[in-house]
Amino acid sequence: MIKGFKDFIMRGNVIDLAVAVVIGGAFTALVTAIVTSIINPLIALFYLPDPKTGAIGPVFTGLHGKAVTFPLGGLITAIISFFAVALVVYLVFVVPMNKWKERQAAKAGVVEEAAKLPTEAELLIQIRDLLEQQRGTEAPTRSTEPPSPSI
Repeated sequence: MIKGFKDFIMRGNVIDLAVAVVIGGAFTALVTAIVTSIINPLIALFYLPDPKTGAIGPVFTGLHGKAVTFPLGGLITAIISFFAVALVVYLVFVVPMNKWKERQAAKAGVVEEAAKLPTEAELLIQIRDLLEQQRGTEAPTRSTEPPSPSI
């Protein structure tokens, strides 16, 4: 039972979900800060008086003659927090998990080989040869080099 639980926890899906929850929380804070710092003051410029919160940021005079402050400090704090949390989650969870998966694959003898995909010219030559075979004619031996453009 413990081995099954360990296998469940060590699957990539659980770790990916945990990372998504943490990044989602940081992203929520970022979005909240953007709304609080930019959207709400833009609305206050036109419709609401300055709430006199004492927030630090550029001050503009609204249409009603009242001062409106854009509290950019909260926005900058949220951006820094988001990137800090993302970096920590990446370095603490994602990198070690990827290394662990690589070691597990190496122990199992799984070797990932990057399959070399054929070039466009090679594919066209293969298609031409197959079409000629279907017509019953043998494909003549031709150069695999694309023809040079005539001037």
